[in-house]
Amino acid sequence: MSLSTYAAAQLIRALPRVRLSRAVGRLCERELPPPLSGPLLRAYCRAYGVNLEEAEPAPGGYPSFDAFFTRTLRDGARNVSADVLVSPADGLLSSAGRVDPGARLFVKNQPYEVSELTGDPQDAPRYSGGEFAVVYLAPGDYHRVHSPVEGSLKFVRKIPGDLYPVNRIGERYVPQLFVRNSRVVFPIETQGLGRVTAIMVGAVIVGRITATGLDFPDVPPGEHVFSEPRGLGRGDEIGIFHLGSTVVLLLEPGISIPRPLGKIRYGESLLRSG
Repeated sequence: MSLSTYAAAQLIRALPRVRLSRAVGRLCERELPPPLSGPLLRAYCRAYGVNLEEAEPAPGGYPSFDAFFTRTLRDGARNVSADVLVSPADGLLSSAGRVDPGARLFVKNQPYEVSELTGDPQDAPRYSGGEFAVVYLAPGDYHRVHSPVEGSLKFVRKIPGDLYPVNRIGERYVPQLFVRNSRVVFPIETQGLGRVTAIMVGAVIVGRITATGLDFPDVPPGEHVFSEPRGLGRGDEIGIFHLGSTVVLLLEPGISIPRPLGKIRYGESLLRSG
């Protein structure tokens, strides 16, 4: 471990992460003065490799950083695969593998209990022997999250928690990172694949997660039941990160994820190489 990495890990532990994220969130939602907006956003695009050509045009520019972070895509900017399982987000497929017989998965050598990830102990048996995948969203990625399967969504569940950074330092030096952080759980019922659960994991500066179809800018803690189950096609939007973070997918036994790790875009198949 380098001195700089050790120092960064200690700083992360010392920071008031939740308060900092809320403060930055409020700042990002403030209106940007037009003379400042263009230069700032162009600098951000250069720094993080943002491709605004694929974004839906914003006449008059983006009124705030939050509007920029949560931008939508042009029609046709993504092709959703006809395969039954697709990526829920743009980003990096950073980990994938088998859920062990004890309903645990291992990410960067750290064990995670399915029941803790989903907030429901009854979920553990259904995923024992199944598969998982982790998609990490970088600051320059498109920040909306989409359904990886065709199915229906009856409710979403918000599990409050801390807001450690979800990056290499956080994954290595924060034990049980994914279950310590705040997260929103989307259990999607399908024909043929059982329940496919997508978990949006919050992170420092990503204190707010919006669930599409719920009338809250940030999902409140607890379980929120839709008045009617929400029908979903592959690639339909389910949520928004107000910045970037990580999505964890859980699959019941019967399907595997052969796609190699690496860059991926939402709608691309998880069942083939590209």
